[in-house]
Amino acid sequence: MSIFPLPVFEADADPHHRTGMTDDEIYRRIAPPRTIVVKIGAMRTIAEFPYNGDAKPGCGSKLTARTHRGTELVEMLTTTCDNAGCSKSVTRQELLEYVDNSGGREFPFHTDGRILHVATIEELNKQAALDSNKTHYITTCNRLIREQDLSMKLVDVEPILGEELLTFYFMAEDRVDFRRLVRDLAAEFKTRIEMRQVGARDEARLVADYERCGQHCCCRNFLKVLKPVSMKSAKVQKATLDPLKISGRCGRLMCCLRYEDQTYDQLRKSLPRRNSRVGTGEGPGIVLDTKILVQLVLVRLEHNDQQIAVPVEELIDPDESLALLKKSTEPEVKPEVKPEAKPEPAAQRGGDKGRRRTRRGKRDRTGQQDAAKDSDTPRPASDTPRPDGESPQPKTEQPKRRKRRRRRRGGGSAVVPGAVVPGTGAAAEAEAEARGSRRADSSASRRPPTKG
Repeated sequence: MSIFPLPVFEADADPHHRTGMTDDEIYRRIAPPRTIVVKIGAMRTIAEFPYNGDAKPGCGSKLTARTHRGTELVEMLTTTCDNAGCSKSVTRQELLEYVDNSGGREFPFHTDGRILHVATIEELNKQAALDSNKTHYITTCNRLIREQDLSMKLVDVEPILGEELLTFYFMAEDRVDFRRLVRDLAAEFKTRIEMRQVGARDEARLVADYERCGQHCCCRNFLKVLKPVSMKSAKVQKATLDPLKISGRCGRLMCCLRYEDQTYDQLRKSLPRRNSRVGTGEGPGIVLDTKILVQLVLVRLEHNDQQIAVPVEELIDPDESLALLKKSTEPEVKPEVKPEAKPEPAAQRGGDKGRRRTRRGKRDRTGQQDAAKDSDTPRPASDTPRPDGESPQPKTEQPKRRKRRRRRRGGGSAVVPGAVVPGTGAAAEAEAEARGSRRADSSASRRPPTKG
């Protein structure tokens, strides 16, 4: 089956009908870099070498370079040409600023060398064969160390592409005289031998791979200057001083403790000291502890010994806090409420006529109550002898009336001149005497007859 090119694809192939360029066209327009920043050897030191080739290598490419140690393979990091065309290219000024910020004069930065060309397949295979012989190099060196009874520990060996140099890295607590060992190794491998003493951190840079954070060890990846880490940084940043939690692969304090040391110092300056007196919204207190990252202060209040956590931005002056506490604990004084004026009675609103009517009714009700009390009071029995010669019997006291007459509410009724009002005056006295005589007759009829 034949394949026919579509017209749209033919139009895209013509640069006059496209708004963008292909990667091949962009690569052809890029000028070759003039200086390249590379990473050298097992210690991964940084160097900047000139380049005069026509190739246009990218970041991560393997290059063959002539360095201060000989001919070796290097890894390209970036370029310092402004027209490199790569988003990761930097200017030389930016490169020098990075070196100053990363250690200054202590930063391992080399410029005595040059880039020869991009590494070929044969050169890459030769370097792989040399690296595979590391086991033979290490075995031979350890045998010679035991024969000469030297107090040293071999860490690693590094061959280079040109085989001009063979570098042995070792650790030792004291100074070691290895001159005889160097002569024996040179006779064995027929090359120049270099012995380099390293410390615990450099050992981790050579042989370590990953840290507990899951990333490559900082000393192996990007950290070039291994400055000592103080125990003060560990105390400030860590809640515990467990050696297993603050030590790295090298057994020393982790290098990452230095990264945030400056930030911790700035945050710690804003926190009050322990056992100092501060003010809070709930009263003054004493600082027990502080949390740097969350900027919290643990305060024990003075008035009730309660412990509270207060943000540092909410702390106030202790005297001001004490004044607020006293103001909040004082009892509130409620304003006096004047009683509302009661409405006047209808009699008072009516004027003098109403007042006179009220007094008259009150006087009439008082007279009626007094008359009712006189009628209910038992009268004393008569001491005169009876006609049949019997001794007079004492008059029994009559029980009180169970139910009193209801009094009419409101003002008393007006007294009509000439009318007889029951319960008052002579009519009341006559009625009371008649009632008393009827009670005496009824009691005498109920008494049993006496024997003669």
